[in-house]
Amino acid sequence: MTKNVILIMTDDQGYGDLSCMGATDFRTPHLDRLASGGARFSCWYSNSPVCSPSRAALLTGRYPGNAGVRSILAGHRTATGLPAHVPSLPSLLRQSNYRTIMSGKWHLGLADGCRPHDHGFDDWFGFLAGCVDFYSHIFYWGMNRPGPALNPTHDLWDNNQEIWRNGEYLTEVITQRAVDAIRRACEDDKPFFLYVPYNAPHYPMHAPKEYMDRFGHLPWDRQVMAAMISAVDDGIGAILAEVDRQGLTDATCTFFTSDNGPSRESRNWLDGNQDPYYGGTAGGLKGHKFSLFEGGVRVPGIVHFPGIVPAGQEITTPFCSVDVLPTLCEWLEIDVNSMELDGVSQARYLSGLEPPVERDLFWEMGKQTSIRRGPWKLVLNGELVEGVEERDKVFLANLDLDPAEGTNRINDRPDLVNELRETAEAWRRQLEERWDREFSIERQGTTGRAT
Repeated sequence: MTKNVILIMTDDQGYGDLSCMGATDFRTPHLDRLASGGARFSCWYSNSPVCSPSRAALLTGRYPGNAGVRSILAGHRTATGLPAHVPSLPSLLRQSNYRTIMSGKWHLGLADGCRPHDHGFDDWFGFLAGCVDFYSHIFYWGMNRPGPALNPTHDLWDNNQEIWRNGEYLTEVITQRAVDAIRRACEDDKPFFLYVPYNAPHYPMHAPKEYMDRFGHLPWDRQVMAAMISAVDDGIGAILAEVDRQGLTDATCTFFTSDNGPSRESRNWLDGNQDPYYGGTAGGLKGHKFSLFEGGVRVPGIVHFPGIVPAGQEITTPFCSVDVLPTLCEWLEIDVNSMELDGVSQARYLSGLEPPVERDLFWEMGKQTSIRRGPWKLVLNGELVEGVEERDKVFLANLDLDPAEGTNRINDRPDLVNELRETAEAWRRQLEERWDREFSIERQGTTGRAT
């Protein structure tokens, strides 16, 4: 039987913001059911603590610097992004006769040559910048800030044609378009790859009254977070229900994850408040969006594939978004041996057939660099507050014993510190050299913090 693929990504959703990941003040029944029918990852990593690089890694199987997207991309219509020569999952699947579909947030470039159809999508709907108003679908970032303001830009598209859906809540529109796309793919009798990158719970913090009313007992910041995630959960429920109606549940592999940890940005408040935002939670982990400590890069993760992935598992082995492409392609019997990939296939491990593939994992963000080897993680020039380096410029933690990175172990294992530091710095040097050689900053349209 031909296998279908659904890849779902949320935006700025912290490790602790699903009930199956430990949230106790709201429930996510559809995602909980997906996890119970497959595997829940307690150690899934995004490959960046911000959105554009993490999306590039997910779709290419490469570390962001090797995919040509290291920073947050700009939202104006001439902003460049993911280079056209970098292979991607949708382009691979289209070559294998899949109908390739996207509904949601792109954030990998707006200029010609960088849009979804330039990277393998047959059918795409959504917005191209980093964030939009959920009801007007206008990119407002940069307004009401010191210095020259950015003009607001409408940003909603249907197969590269600008469309207007004023007043419609974008989470619900993304869901409906995904459901409709599944129906069209089934009418064409083609297997489908459906990428659903929701923009919730990224700011602006908007949710319909029916969802806000569910959580009226919570403080506003937590209430709107719960409401936005619940709307996504209902949307995922509708997508999975359509798959079931089409009789495709047993032939569909579904991955779910987030792009990075929770945002503490003050603009989440929507009232001019300059205090950090506390609505999202990293589930007791240290750090958040923009940080290479665990809270910035360890995010929710679920895989569901009946008959392939045994149900009811908790996967504690580290898994990265770059592993999705090679893992899926092994299950789909698509040869990627000739491709440049940083991810590894964990297909046989997730199927219970072999031990996991062991390897070092790396991250970089601005001046920060980190490496994980086994239970040990070293963070160099780490940040908890954006733009402010921590006192400990070298931080070593044993994540098996201390997942919250509460104790710096550099004095206990100086030999390991030196070994990991040399490896991480060598990786970073190689990445920087390639970046200068192959990818120019001018083509990336980076904005630093605008997401």
